[in-house]
Amino acid sequence: MKYKFLFFLLLFALIFSSWRNYNSGNQYNRLLQKGKEALSFCKSNKYNTDFCILIDMSLPSGKNRAFLWDFKNDSILTSALCAHGCGSNPWQSTDTKEKPVFSNTPDSHCTSLGKYKVGKRGCSIYGIKVNYLLYGLENTNSNAIKREIVFHSWEEVSEKEVYPIGTPEGWGCPAVANSFMKTVDPKLRNSAAPVLLWIFK
Repeated sequence: MKYKFLFFLLLFALIFSSWRNYNSGNQYNRLLQKGKEALSFCKSNKYNTDFCILIDMSLPSGKNRAFLWDFKNDSILTSALCAHGCGSNPWQSTDTKEKPVFSNTPDSHCTSLGKYKVGKRGCSIYGIKVNYLLYGLENTNSNAIKREIVFHSWEEVSEKEVYPIGTPEGWGCPAVANSFMKTVDPKLRNSAAPVLLWIFK
């Protein structure tokens, strides 16, 4: 009986490992495709062609879904958790950790999907006290400036994955872990061309 139990335990571990590797591979392939689309956009619009920021909202909020993407090597330079908007739920809730609601409507407290141009650096009351204006480039995020949607870090966002727990939800800004912003900030400051930030699902 003992050996049978150990056999099933080992079998479960192998299946889980295969499932995890399969999903990791699928995620990378998805990012690779988005990276190629992003590079094409950046070349056409004279944006930075060294790196961009990709945020995959199809992933649960407790998993890393913000990626600093290296165009030159088609690779992830670093990744982090990223908060989305709480919508009609209480601020800092995790009610929509698996299924966020997206909107471009002012006062919706939702995150907006689409491509953004990262704008001027400013001061924030959150995280490492740095934020960047975000200019929405599509119909789905055209109200970003009006809604005061900015890219910033937030001390409520964990430095490590917390899934199946969710990340606390804010009022629509893509808020990342402090370590991610510390890595991205100097690259944004030193970029001679506009940088693309793309939120998709």
